[in-house]
Amino acid sequence: MTTLTTQPQPQPQPGSGPHGVAEARGLFDREILGRALVDAFKKLDPRVQIRNPVMFVVLVGTVVTFIEAIAHPGIFDWSITIWLFLTVIFANFAEAMAEGRGKAQADTLRKMRSETEARRLRPDGTEERVAASALAKEDLVVCEAGDLIPSDGEIVEGIASVDESAITGESAPVIRESGGDRSAVTGGTKVLSDRIVVRITAERGHTFLDRMITLVEGANRQKTPNEIALTILLAVLTIVFLPVVVSLQPFAHFSGTTVSVVILVSLLVCLIPTTIGALLSAIGIAGMDRLVQRNVLAMSGRAVEAAGDVQTLLLDKTGTITLGNRMASAFYPAGGHSEEELADAAQLASLADETPEGRSIVVLAKERFAIRERDLGEDHSFVPFSATTRMSGLDMDGRHIRKGAADSVRRWVEEQGGTSPEGLNEIVERLSRAGSTPLVVADGTRILGVIELKDVVKQGIRDKFDEMRQMGIRTVMITGDNPLTAAAIAQEAGVDDYLAEATPEAKMALIRTEQEGGKLVAMTGDGTNDAPALAQADVGVAMNTGTTAAKEAGNMVDLDSNPTKLIDVVEIGKQLLITRGSLTTFSIANDIAKYFAIIPALFATLYEPRPGVPGPLNALNIMKLHSPQSAVLSAVIFNALVIVALIPLALRGVRFRAASSAAILRRNVWIYGVGGIVVPFIFIKLIDLILVALHAY
Repeated sequence: MTTLTTQPQPQPQPGSGPHGVAEARGLFDREILGRALVDAFKKLDPRVQIRNPVMFVVLVGTVVTFIEAIAHPGIFDWSITIWLFLTVIFANFAEAMAEGRGKAQADTLRKMRSETEARRLRPDGTEERVAASALAKEDLVVCEAGDLIPSDGEIVEGIASVDESAITGESAPVIRESGGDRSAVTGGTKVLSDRIVVRITAERGHTFLDRMITLVEGANRQKTPNEIALTILLAVLTIVFLPVVVSLQPFAHFSGTTVSVVILVSLLVCLIPTTIGALLSAIGIAGMDRLVQRNVLAMSGRAVEAAGDVQTLLLDKTGTITLGNRMASAFYPAGGHSEEELADAAQLASLADETPEGRSIVVLAKERFAIRERDLGEDHSFVPFSATTRMSGLDMDGRHIRKGAADSVRRWVEEQGGTSPEGLNEIVERLSRAGSTPLVVADGTRILGVIELKDVVKQGIRDKFDEMRQMGIRTVMITGDNPLTAAAIAQEAGVDDYLAEATPEAKMALIRTEQEGGKLVAMTGDGTNDAPALAQADVGVAMNTGTTAAKEAGNMVDLDSNPTKLIDVVEIGKQLLITRGSLTTFSIANDIAKYFAIIPALFATLYEPRPGVPGPLNALNIMKLHSPQSAVLSAVIFNALVIVALIPLALRGVRFRAASSAAILRRNVWIYGVGGIVVPFIFIKLIDLILVALHAY
């Protein structure tokens, strides 16, 4: 007697491995903090500082006040000098913190790049052991169970199970085999079974692991176009404020007094956009780091920035919008038979079917009618699926149960002397029009009904598309299905448009049409046939399991090979742009507030008609700061401390919410614009009160 228990098999969860490149670290990890503090002082090198015009001006101002403090010693001059120096250090610390997270991840990857021996094949077929670093492009190496793959390559012979957790963090091994789209292997991954021959495809020092180290470390990061434009704007604002501050000296001289160089330098530092100047680089680096945390490697900051401006998303149907496997969703009885009778026979015919579709039929029958254990007896045999018959099933106790394509099962029943019941054709046609796959079930000469196999749309994907639509992003589903099936799934998923029976040429044409309309386009792909479209798209996300051609064509690589990740990439790009815009708004609003807070306090006493009688500028001195010196020092202290306060926001990013550009702009203006004006008034006054309480002034 044979008893079969229908239990669904547990599936490994993506990203469950503990050793991936995206291993999570706390925002203020002790190791990163220590390294960032040291790097903050190393960055005082003028050759480094000059890349940031705003902070370079602050550094020069610090040197000037230091010289003045030595020439004319005083508490005020030394206090200003110390706080200006701290302003530069805090700015360097913000950038070093962002870089430190990448350097920590790069150190982990370097441990994987240990000197490995490779078994290189000679032309005569014999093997020789050489160092992995000695391998050249086109060399052939042999890898067996337990071996580390020495460098990037493509399998030219064999099939093997490979552990890629060191790269992707995915604990479940993957199958790699010669030919097709799953032949690419990455240096540093481990062969778990069988034997493969790999052709090396990477030049020395240019492997995927080398590129990962360079990218996550960010040592040679190039500024993005928007970042360069903003840097130029900040430099222009700095240049504009320079003559404004210098012109204060003639006004003071006209009033019969002088303004010290230390005060003029302090005013310049407070009025130029030091806050965003200090955090600009950190925001860009942190944006790429957030991608790495999602196991996505961006080949450049330009790609991340472009993701934030994307207006059209091209998404594969299979695996992105749908689960990828057609699953049993309903039983439709025919010929007067009951649904339970149909489910019972369908489950029996599927017990030996290990495909996802077959397992889903077993599970659906179990869930609908609690059919769990089947006693098949001794005399039974399973009929495997054949491309010729297009059916599978079970023979037991004189019963012959079959499930398969409608025309095949009908023909088989007719050969047994049976006929098709009324209404069967209508059920099959209705399911086909809806984009589902109908499987007909027969028991001998009787057709019991139809199983609906449906490519199930992922839960929550429609809400995601609604969010994209709110942000003005158009979603287009790409599928090889016929237009009828594509239309049905597109309507259920809620995409804006679809491209059916897609070919590489059709994808390219669609991308170019969108780009000619002034839109930025993002897409995912994994095959060689996707490479042209990935190269044409503004944001091309290649799957790590894909071909070398696809990974080289795209400007991002998803280590998890999850097509849905494209939506996350767009959200991270949006968050980067929103964070940069929010902190720029806050910084400029700060400068406006500091201007009206300091200037009246500094000159209020200069224009008094006589001592003790309020002058015309006194009405503008709304904060009633204690003295001109305390006003300037309070502003300088606030200017330094606000950088530290905003470092977590720069690294984490402003919270992303799906909304239109107009809504995001209004939110920024109210929170970071109005807030940027109010906050300096509150805290400069508070610092002034503390200084007075300490009897500093």
